[in-house]
Amino acid sequence: MGFDVTLVGRQQAKSLPLAERKYRTKRMKLLFEKGVLFYAFFQLRLFLYLLFHKQDLLVSNDLDTLWPNSIISRWKKIPLVYDSHEIFTEVPELLSRPSKQNIWRKLEGRLFPKLSYVFTVNDSIASWFESRYGIRPHVVRNMPRFSKPAISTMTRQQLNLPEQGKIVLLQGAGINIDRGAEELVDAMSLLENVTLVIVGSGDVIPFLKKRVQEKHLESRVIFTGKVPHEKLRAYTAIADLGVTLDKPTNINYKFSLPNKIFDYIHAGVPVLASELPEVAAIVRNYKVGVVIPSVTPEAIANGIREAFNSTEYETWKANALSAASVLCWETEEEVLKSVYSHFL
Repeated sequence: MGFDVTLVGRQQAKSLPLAERKYRTKRMKLLFEKGVLFYAFFQLRLFLYLLFHKQDLLVSNDLDTLWPNSIISRWKKIPLVYDSHEIFTEVPELLSRPSKQNIWRKLEGRLFPKLSYVFTVNDSIASWFESRYGIRPHVVRNMPRFSKPAISTMTRQQLNLPEQGKIVLLQGAGINIDRGAEELVDAMSLLENVTLVIVGSGDVIPFLKKRVQEKHLESRVIFTGKVPHEKLRAYTAIADLGVTLDKPTNINYKFSLPNKIFDYIHAGVPVLASELPEVAAIVRNYKVGVVIPSVTPEAIANGIREAFNSTEYETWKANALSAASVLCWETEEEVLKSVYSHFL
């Protein structure tokens, strides 16, 4: 659209290098990587960066960036767009820390009602914000650009995967507690000729690795850690089934719509999903896989067997490729453009 973009974020010790992008990037190194001191230093560093750099428009990504952006927006009298990728105040990490949760709720309660331009990632979350603050965000779902089906340029051997058997894939940058990964690993004990590949990172990974050792599943469960995007596409394209198994243990997870489901669909990979409103609607409406009634090892194992034994399996693959032309960034970006056109 002609904007001159700078993306500002933080750099962690384990951060992968950024691929070359068509816009400037600024990654801030902080003294602390987590906890109260991290958030305090991050707010300060972001505030100072915004204060001493010129902007015509600010975009705040999630609640932990909103305070510095809102101050600078008022001081410099420039517009602010808020992009909320989740219900930040309801994440599990805060549910177990009510005092911290209360701080974030108060901050959101002060800032959100003053916002003029808000995006979020699905209708369920938009309705939640509307009921709480009387403002309905624009909905822009997190989808890939439409392209030809992702055909892996790498073989199973090159990806260090077994040559025989089915590949079940779980991918994500937030493979955390209560997102079904624990039960998925346990389900592997109930299956034969199936390999689970976990691509990405999250706070439950150490527990999963220990669980794999306890159950002697080292040859059946593969952890790749973080990988570059192109290698992730290779794993996705070679998979036989993609899983998304978040549990409705909190509002944030209940209303989630993980972007991995669209990565699976664009690769023509059938989906095994848990019974969440947004996710289940996609799987059922576009007929691209199986929705299981509960997230238990037994239900997951039964769902995987059902998927691989179903006469509809090839139809799901074809439906996924067809759905990709609709469930793509080219349709979602029109909503984004309609808002950002106000600032041209």
